[in-house]
Amino acid sequence: MKAKEIMSKGVTCVPSHETLDRAAQMMKELNVGSLPICGPDNKLMGIITDRDLVIKCMAEGKDPSRMTAADLAQGRPVWIDSNADEREVLDLMESNRIRRLPVIEAHALVGMISEADLAKHLSEQQIAEYCSAVYSAPPSPAG
Repeated sequence: MKAKEIMSKGVTCVPSHETLDRAAQMMKELNVGSLPICGPDNKLMGIITDRDLVIKCMAEGKDPSRMTAADLAQGRPVWIDSNADEREVLDLMESNRIRRLPVIEAHALVGMISEADLAKHLSEQQIAEYCSAVYSAPPSPAG
């Protein structure tokens, strides 16, 4: 099975210049716990999670109406090609201890693979392997 068969389609990016309060509103409207961050060129810059909003902004006393999504885009984003197979998907998510994986096709974001997508499409053994790798280790800063 390929990444494009596992992923959820129709991903909405939060623009890098957008404020965190607007990112939170977008998450509520879309009923999601994370959004990819895209730059002015529509290039993937990272992922913002609801946990990021709480831990990296609000808990530190920062103003979500003044901080932008770009302020939380740290490091190089982890992503996978839409034609990668399920073993590559699992290896990448396990080695980076991540719970969400953007899917890229022809330099464009086309979907996102979440734990729910893994549960729908992969075997119980693969899910157990993933959970063991991701949850038995300390949480990564990427969430």
